[in-house]
This record gives sequence, C-alpha cells and structure tokens, in this order.
Amino acid sequence: MDLTEFRSMYALIYLAAVNGVTFFTYGIDKWKAKKARRRISEATLLGLAVIGGSIGAWIGIKVWHHKTLHKKFKYGVPLILLLQIAALTALLKQM
Repeated sequence: MDLTEFRSMYALIYLAAVNGVTFFTYGIDKWKAKKARRRISEATLLGLAVIGGSIGAWIGIKVWHHKTLHKKFKYGVPLILLLQIAALTALLKQM
C-alpha cells in the first residue's frame, strides 16, 4: 500500500467515525431535550459538523427531527457540507 492509498483509507475511516459520532450526538441531544436534561451546546453540535461530520449532522437533523427550526442548523449545516464538498473536489483535482 502506497502513501496515497494509506491517506485515502485513513481519511475514509476518519470521516465514517466523525459522521457516526455526530449523528448519535444529535440523537443524544434530542433525547436530552425531551427529558429536560443538561444539553449538548450548539457550538459543539456545529463544531462536529465543521470537523467533517456535516453528513452525520444533516442526517441527524432529518432523522431525529432536531434543530429543524434553528436557522444556523437549517442553513448552516448544508452550507458547511457544500463547502466541504467544494474543498474535497479542489483537493482531488490537485492529486
């Protein structure tokens, strides 16, 4: 396995992990909201999207019906996803 293949495999594992964690974090926060428990901060939820978990955040919003009325989530998460897709596309073109 050469270095490029190793990096690609590592990137895929990272993205799968961060999106899985993000998805379940949105679900946990929704559960906490229903139970009137201490919540996960919006900064943490958006931060997870920024570090690569935007797909998990978007799916979490849809599946858990969570943060659907908050503009920073309704528009911010899809914007983060689009920016990440653009960055990835630009990176792949350089390879």
